[in-house]
Amino acid sequence: MSEAAPLWTNEDAARATGGRSSGVWRARGVSIDSRTVAPGDLFVALRGPNFDGHAFVADALGRGAVAAVVSRHPPGVAGTAPLLSVDETFVALRALGIRARARSAARICAVTGSVGKTGVKEALRTVLSRQGATAATAGNLNNHWGLPLSLARMPAEAAYGIFEMGMNHPGELGPLSYLARPHVCVITTVEAVHKAHFASVEDIAEAKAEIFTGVEAGASAVLNRDNPQHDRLWAAAKRCGIQRIIGFGRDRDADVRLLAAEADAEGSRVSADVLGRTVDYRLTVPGFHWVMNSLCVLAATAALGADVGQAAADLARVSAPAGRGQRLTIRLETGAFALIDDSYNASPVAMAAAFEVLGHAVPGAGGRRIAVLGDMLELGPEAAALHAGLAEPLQANGIDLVFTAGPAMAALAQALPASMRGGHAADSASLAPLVAKAVRAGDVVTVKGSAGSRMGAVVRALQALDAGSNTERPQAADAG
Repeated sequence: MSEAAPLWTNEDAARATGGRSSGVWRARGVSIDSRTVAPGDLFVALRGPNFDGHAFVADALGRGAVAAVVSRHPPGVAGTAPLLSVDETFVALRALGIRARARSAARICAVTGSVGKTGVKEALRTVLSRQGATAATAGNLNNHWGLPLSLARMPAEAAYGIFEMGMNHPGELGPLSYLARPHVCVITTVEAVHKAHFASVEDIAEAKAEIFTGVEAGASAVLNRDNPQHDRLWAAAKRCGIQRIIGFGRDRDADVRLLAAEADAEGSRVSADVLGRTVDYRLTVPGFHWVMNSLCVLAATAALGADVGQAAADLARVSAPAGRGQRLTIRLETGAFALIDDSYNASPVAMAAAFEVLGHAVPGAGGRRIAVLGDMLELGPEAAALHAGLAEPLQANGIDLVFTAGPAMAALAQALPASMRGGHAADSASLAPLVAKAVRAGDVVTVKGSAGSRMGAVVRALQALDAGSNTERPQAADAG
C-alpha cells in the first residue's frame, strides 16, 4: 500500500507563505498548540497578547512536529532544525489556509447560527464522511485564526469541507466567508444572543448574513424557515447573488419540512419531506432542537449534491459533541447517576432546549432531575430578567432541583420556589462541592452555562466521584 500524500511539503508550504524553508520535511497535520502536537505535524508559532508560540517550538519539535513556522529563531532550538521562516506567522497561517482552499475541489459548506452550529457541523461531518473524504472544523475553531487553521488542515483530496464560523460582533463573518469561499451557507437560526453587542435581533441577523458575502458563483443558502428573521436573511442572500435558497422547518412552505416527530428519552423518530421526497429516520440524541438540526443537515446535504437518503440513514450515527450534551454514566458505590455535560455555552433558547432534554430523561429509582446552571453572558441590560425567566421552563419540564452559580444566576435562584433551590454560589468552583455532595444514585444531572462561567469545574467534580470507568453514551443533545 502506497503512503498517503502529505498534507504539506516544505516546498508547498514555502510557496504558499513566501517563506524560507530549512530542511526537507513532509507534514501530515498542522498545529498551533505545542501541548497537543501530534507526530508529523507542522507547528505554527503564533504570537498572541498573552503568549508567544516561539517559546514552545522546542517542545513541539520534541513531541514529533516535523517543522515549525517562525518569524525569528526560537530559543533552545538548534540552528539546523527544520524551520519555515516567515515575516509574520499569523499571515503565514492564513496563507496556508488560502492555498489549501485554492487547491481543493471539495464542496465547501459554511455553518453559522446563534445556536446549534456546532451540532449541525458535527452531524454533517458524520453523515458526509460516509459518502466521501470530509474535512471539518475541529471543536470550536471558528474564528479569525481557527478558520485558517481548519482550512490549512484540509487535504487536497477532500470531497467535502464543513467549516463552522462564529461571531459576537458585527463585521466578523464577512472576512471568514471570503477566506472559505463556500458553495453552501447554513444559518441554523438567529436568536437574542450576544445582545450586549447588538441593538436588536435584526442587527444580529444582518451580522449573520455576512456569511453570504464571500460565496462561490452558483452558491446555495440553507435557512430556518420558522425563524422570524428568515425573510431578512433570504433578502440578504439574494443581494449576494445566491439564487438557490433551501428553507427547513415546520412551516408549510419549507423545502425540507417536518412531517412528524415522535420523541423519547433516547432520541426521536422523524419523518420529513425533503424537496418532495418523504424520508424517515431515527435520531439517537434527544430534544426537539435536534430534530430541527437534522432537517438543517438534510437541507445542507441536498445543497451540497450529496445523497440525502444515505445521510438520513446515517443520522442515527450522530452523537452530541463534547460539552454540548454529551452524556456520561457516573458510578457511585450505591449505584449510578447520569451526567449530561452541556457546559460549553448557553443562551436563553439553548437553556430551554437543555431543560426539555432533561425533562424527557427518566431518573432511576429514587433519582431526581437536577439542573446545575452558570451565568449566561453577553445578554446586556436584560440579563437579570432573562435569568429569572428560566424559572418557568424549569418548572414546566419537571426539574426537581436547581443549583446556580454566578451573580446573574442569583436572579433565577430568587425566582424559583424554595423546594427547587438546591444551592447558590458565587462561582462554579464554589458550587462544585455542593453539587458533588448532593447527587445520588438514580439522578440525571445537566450542567450548563456560558463558557466564561467555567461550568466545566462542576463536570470535573462530578466525574471525580466515579467509582469505575466513565461510559460515554450519545444520548444527549447539543443545545448550541
